[in-house]
Amino acid sequence: MADVSGEAAASAGQSGTGDSASGNQSLSKRQMKKLLKQQKWEEERELRKQKRKERKQQRKQQRQNTQQENRGDGQSARKRPRREVAPSALRLVVDCSFDDLMLIKDVRKLHKQIQRCYAENRRALHPVQLYLTSLGGQLKQSMDEKDKGWVNWKDITIKEEHYSKVVAKDELMYLTSDSPNVLGELDQKKAYVIGGLVDHNHHKGITYERAKELGIEHAQLPLSSFVKMNSRKVLAVNHVFEIILAYLEKGSWQEAFFTVLPQRKGAVAVSQDQTNPQENDDNEEEESSSDSDLDAAEQTEIRD
Repeated sequence: MADVSGEAAASAGQSGTGDSASGNQSLSKRQMKKLLKQQKWEEERELRKQKRKERKQQRKQQRQNTQQENRGDGQSARKRPRREVAPSALRLVVDCSFDDLMLIKDVRKLHKQIQRCYAENRRALHPVQLYLTSLGGQLKQSMDEKDKGWVNWKDITIKEEHYSKVVAKDELMYLTSDSPNVLGELDQKKAYVIGGLVDHNHHKGITYERAKELGIEHAQLPLSSFVKMNSRKVLAVNHVFEIILAYLEKGSWQEAFFTVLPQRKGAVAVSQDQTNPQENDDNEEEESSSDSDLDAAEQTEIRD
């Protein structure tokens, strides 16, 4: 019996040793490599954390250095003081009474130009008193659909009535390039009317005729006195509006024209122009028919 028990114990010992060896051999080389990599990753965790902290501190320091370099007169370049705004008493009226003469696509172009006028006036150095009159029909529908926030516009007077019912007749002056009169200085007591019409020259001279019918003053901007253009003198609503804002700021018609007029109109100073003033007249009809290549702001039959 003793011999049998000893053999059993020896057999059990050999079996235990075999199991252990089998356990060590159960991991493949790839698994062992992965296990060692994971152990190394855990060991270096704190080191990586410290390096991230250092990089973050370096970026913060770089930002501070950049801000200090951009500072001028104690102010950050991103926080320069705004220019002091001095509102003007001048009134600019956009006459929207031509709604029935326009296609809906042109009404939408007019809408965009009015948006531009509002935005430019809000950031102008000398903002004017902006009026929209005769608002209704397709234009109001477009504004309701495309820009519902217009009802919250500030520093603007919007009326359904005609401008002649809003401003005294003797204070009105219609700006139209068909007028034989040339505007000199701006009169702060006047309300200058800009015709809101996009018609691609289909109703040429209509703003001038309307002004005469109402018996109000009319004039054209002194464009020809300072600028020679390769295209028509007909300007968009926002161009006329921005030119007047620029004039109020700069005190010079020439500077105002060249600040606002788009380059595609080929504007040059009159003193620099050596061409025949009549040579471009034949191009007017061709330009008026090539609407598809121009943006909305340059296709409006708004008389400057």
